[in-house]
Amino acid sequence: MLAGRPKIYTKTGDKGTSSLFTGERRPKDDVVFDALGTNDELSSSIGLAREYCLDQGEGIQGMVSQLEQIQCLLQDIGSNIATPRDLATAPRLARTEFDSNGQHVQDLELWIDTMDQELPPLTSFILPSGGKAAAALHVARSVSRRTERRVVPLAQEQRVDKSVAIYLNRLSDYLFTCGRYAAMKAGRQEVLYKKPRAPRIKKMPASEE
Repeated sequence: MLAGRPKIYTKTGDKGTSSLFTGERRPKDDVVFDALGTNDELSSSIGLAREYCLDQGEGIQGMVSQLEQIQCLLQDIGSNIATPRDLATAPRLARTEFDSNGQHVQDLELWIDTMDQELPPLTSFILPSGGKAAAALHVARSVSRRTERRVVPLAQEQRVDKSVAIYLNRLSDYLFTCGRYAAMKAGRQEVLYKKPRAPRIKKMPASEE
């Protein structure tokens, strides 16, 4: 370790607490840290999906740059979550405000509509499938839904900007569409849901009853 270089570990959380951007320390199992951790997991899931998209390459280069932009926005969402709107000072609130004019949501909607114009209409439920990139995007979509579930109660209590919950809701729609689009560009068939047939019960002969 070079002299003067900060260490990765701080030991400040060894007693089971962590710090918000306001400086307040709370237990690590606080609902705010639960939301922050799930948001971080979402960014990691998208990062993995992005790598698979890079490997696939063909026809989805634009999606790769969009996913990178989304990961940066998730960092901003983390700052918003870590700055309780009901307790933070006005300067901190202004510095961590998220998507106040709804532009980021509009970007997602534009990307969804652009991809959807090329996709065949949905006529059945689909299962996560369609290649590694597509399946990874569906995993990210499900993590986005879970992140939204963690954030919505905080938004309802005005501890997180409502725009964060709206963005996460639209993000899961975007990731779903990305999964379908990646499958189409890979030339892979999506697996359709089929109701499993109930097992037939073999009737015993009367002599054995």
